[in-house]
Amino acid sequence: MVSNQHGLKDQAAGKFKEVKGKITGDRQEEAAGKTQKVLGKAKDKVQDLKDSLTGNDKEGTQ
Repeated sequence: MVSNQHGLKDQAAGKFKEVKGKITGDRQEEAAGKTQKVLGKAKDKVQDLKDSLTGNDKEGTQ
């Protein structure tokens, strides 16, 4: 599932920032992490949509 990994870097970095913000009490860093996680998830959804529109969707093939 290559399409699931397009936003993986952003999701991982976002999770790190979010946890770091929680530990240090930095609400701005925590919010930045949550935002970056959402961006990563959005990238995945956009790529899934592109794949389904171009017929590159591998999930439905056997």
